[in-house]
Amino acid sequence: MTDEDYVGLHKRYAQLMDAGHLECALSEEDAAKIRHRLSRLFDRMMKVLFRQQGAEMKVEIMLEKPVQDFMEAHATALDQSMKEVAMSELMRRRLQESNYVFSGMKTFHELREAFPSLLDENGVRKTFERFLNDVRKVDETYNSHYLRAEYNFVHASASMAGKWEQFMEDGDRYNLQYRTVGDGKVRPTHAALHNVTLPPSDPFWDEYYPPNGWNCRCTVVQVIKGKYPETPHDEAMKLGELALQDDRKGMFRFNPGKQGKSVPDYNPYTIRRCRDCDIAKGNLKLAKTFIPDNELCEACKVIREMKTKLKQRIEQNGKIYNQLINDPNYTDVHFNKNNGGLKATHIKHNLDRQKGWYEKAVQDVGYKSGHSVILEEEDHTKMNIKNIEGFWDGMKFEIAAAETATANNIRNALKHCASKPDCRVAVVFLPNGHENHIIREAVRKYEGLRGTTQWRKFRIVYFISNDGILYNYRPE
Repeated sequence: MTDEDYVGLHKRYAQLMDAGHLECALSEEDAAKIRHRLSRLFDRMMKVLFRQQGAEMKVEIMLEKPVQDFMEAHATALDQSMKEVAMSELMRRRLQESNYVFSGMKTFHELREAFPSLLDENGVRKTFERFLNDVRKVDETYNSHYLRAEYNFVHASASMAGKWEQFMEDGDRYNLQYRTVGDGKVRPTHAALHNVTLPPSDPFWDEYYPPNGWNCRCTVVQVIKGKYPETPHDEAMKLGELALQDDRKGMFRFNPGKQGKSVPDYNPYTIRRCRDCDIAKGNLKLAKTFIPDNELCEACKVIREMKTKLKQRIEQNGKIYNQLINDPNYTDVHFNKNNGGLKATHIKHNLDRQKGWYEKAVQDVGYKSGHSVILEEEDHTKMNIKNIEGFWDGMKFEIAAAETATANNIRNALKHCASKPDCRVAVVFLPNGHENHIIREAVRKYEGLRGTTQWRKFRIVYFISNDGILYNYRPE
């Protein structure tokens, strides 16, 4: 996408938001917490973007852990808007999946818009500090101004989706009636829909079921048949067309309850063809032969594949959780049903009195990031037995700390992990700060040990601080 495309995106967004009165459903305190978390994760994501080489941003950046962390945090913020809304668990999962995809596409746009700022006016690569300062406006625009409207919209969509489920239990026994709030803030075009009355099966509700735009406060209620005259279908459709006359691209013409989506497939971060795309409809099997003809479609496919893997991870770790929570040999058993994070500790796992907190800190970071981290039983009664910590995402793992994060100390931590039999995942804990270039130097030093008994090919290596996963790499 070009700079002109983003000018159009922001202009379109401004027009959509100006159409309604903004009263954020999010409290100022919660908004500040979300803003702080997203801003911190945005900075980490920008570090990944800063490492990009070449004239074009690679879509594969969406697979980087800091990018996924930002996406999931944004999706979690939207999920929070529907926390108190009554609905079935199936509907909640479907809306959460919709939030995830929406957050992914939005994240792609943030990265894409920030990418040109890597170079100065002379085409020279900026320092990271200058680059980060120059993209601060991107963070503010997307994750403060736009997020408020998006939070409201998802809250309204979830509320109406929950209502739709209730309406469907009664079918056409009752009619549905469109209602506005009835105050001076109601848009005149929406006011025209007030009291439109039709059975649930009428196609009118496919396109004009609330919310009908950003910050729309309209609702629908059940009424007894015959109490109010039914609105002729054609008349209702004309009123609906009038209500969404500013929505020239047809973004808001959807029913969140029927479609099971908090945000329509066609929204400010997608294109019109998304409404009829197999991938957008979740038919990834039908779309196996799909060849993206632009970077937006390519990013969408990557994001939806990530969503499928996330769903599988949640289901798999949920089953393990149900086993461990009933096993008396495990304690501190927790499961995050939003990101699939799972943690548990065997009662015979040996936690060192002085440095056992390292293991718990690493476990908590992994859990919060959606990983399964299980500290298993350790047997220290036998000689020459090299115990591992347990299982990280089902693979044997070991933790080693580098209290002073020098290249040699980090390399030695990796050597320690390599000494453990069958260790597939190495976790280096850096409790007292770090520098990225030192980590990269340490990795080069460790890779220099290839061919010796001090080197092992790990499946993946994580570098972790108290604040989160800093960096990971997969040895070639």
